[in-house]
Formats: sequence, structure tokens, C-alpha cells
Amino acid sequence: NLNRLDDILGDIPKEEKQRLDIIFHDLRAELNSQICAAIGEVDYILHLAASSHVDRSIDHPMEFVMDNVVGTCNILNFARDQQNLSRFIYFSTDEVFGPATEGISYVERDRYNSTNPYSATKAGAEELCVSYENSYGMPLYITHTMNVFGNRQHPEKYIPSTIRKVRDGNLVTIHSDATKSVAGSRHYIHTSDVSEAILFLLRLSDQGHIFDTDFGGAKCPKFNLTGKEEVDNLELAKRIAQSVGEELKYEMIDFHSARPGHDLRYAISGDYLKELGWEPVVSLNERIQQVVDWSLENDRWLKT
Repeated sequence: NLNRLDDILGDIPKEEKQRLDIIFHDLRAELNSQICAAIGEVDYILHLAASSHVDRSIDHPMEFVMDNVVGTCNILNFARDQQNLSRFIYFSTDEVFGPATEGISYVERDRYNSTNPYSATKAGAEELCVSYENSYGMPLYITHTMNVFGNRQHPEKYIPSTIRKVRDGNLVTIHSDATKSVAGSRHYIHTSDVSEAILFLLRLSDQGHIFDTDFGGAKCPKFNLTGKEEVDNLELAKRIAQSVGEELKYEMIDFHSARPGHDLRYAISGDYLKELGWEPVVSLNERIQQVVDWSLENDRWLKT
């Protein structure tokens, strides 16, 4: 929803707004000379654009190939022509590693096991980035993150949809195992924490920090950005209901057996970034309360 941009700009002081230029372009198309001239010289590129809904990727995989793979290739081609490029960060996902059994948290260089077209296209775009570092010497970082949430999130996503359903007294469906007794779990991370982590990496880059690359000659550094706390989706729904101040009505649903591609548990380790000096400082409960309060005050963003 591009109206997010207009809404956000309305909250920014005039003097800060003057620092921004917004240029509209469909990344599935090559960045032509007019677009490149409008953008100008670039020092940093943060590529966070993607299609990210598992269900839609299962129904329309080619759309995700175009958005996530072709789109990434087009912006990489733009980036390799930049004479002063200091860093390109590609924003990937924990889902490239596939489901994690209990007790397993994947580290940055573990094998990939995509279980749906969405995660496969993110993994494919990752490999494109690695190839551009190897072929053209581009200064690339790759990040993996888990479920990101925050203000203005699309209402199809779990947290805003749960806020709306709890507020309206509707039934919340909880992703569970085949027995309908074990809820799926994730590490949720707020957009502000993601932004802080990326700024942390850029500052390390500007300081000339040399990262551990002892991975069989692999050069492109990779980093897991993860929340402080793993929480299952039933517990998360209960916390949202408590923040809303309404009763939780829920039903456990075995999504995975009915529709392959929905994985019960994802988990990545944030130890490497923590060793470097970054981890979220605000608790998950506090972040949930912030998002619930904002969403209820700005409920047009909860509409489907």
C-alpha cells in the first residue's frame, strides 16, 4: 500500500522531509537512464523490497520470481554501475533455512532448505548477490530476519489480523501441528530493531571492520537479525488480547498437513550479531503494546 509513504511523511517534520526524495519504479523492469538520473549517485543501497506472503507464493510462484529474483537482479545491475558504492545490503529471510526442529537454531552459513516458492525466490536472490560480490567485487552484506512487525503492516499478516479479530470479538486461527495441540513458533522482531541492526552493520562497515569469512572461501558476510524471545503463536495471541483488553477466542488449525509450505517452527541464532555488539534492547511485550496502541488509534490500517 503506497499510501504508507504519504502517511509516514505526514508525521515527519518539514526540515527532515526535505532530506527525502521518493522515486517510483517497478523493480521488475530495468532501471532506465531516466530513473538512474533521477536517483543520482548512491553511497548505500538497502534492498528490502519483496513479495513476502507464503500463500500467494504457492498460488502464484512466477510473480514471486519476478518480484524477488528479477527485481533483485535489476537493482544489482544498477548498483554495480555506482562509482562510490560503500555498501549494498540484501534483506533475506530465515525461511531459506526451512523448518527447524525443537532445539535447533540455524546460524548464518547453514544449508538452505526452502519449503515454498517465497523462500526459494529469496534464496535465489541471495545467491545472485553472492555471485555479484564474487564476479564484480561489489561490497555486499546479506541479512536474514524472522517475522518483522510494526505500524502500518499489511492486515493479512498475523499480528495486525489478530489485533483486528480480538478487537472485534472474532475467532483467531492458530497455526498448529497435526494434533492441534502444539502451536507454531517464531522469533518476532520490530521494525525499529531491524533499522537499528542495519545501522549498526553500516557503522561497522564504515569503520572498516573485517568479519569472519572462514567458510570455505565464501566472502559475502551474512548476519541473522532476530528478536530477543521465541514465542508460539497461541502465546502471542494471548499477549495481543491482553494488550487490547479483550477476550481471546481461538481455534487451533493444522495448516501444514492441509497445505504444505506452512512450516511449524522457524529459528535462527542471533549469537553472531550479539558477539559483534548488537541485540534488541526493548522487550517483545513492550513492542506488542506499542503496536497494539498505535493500531487501535489508527484503525484504518487494520482494514483488509
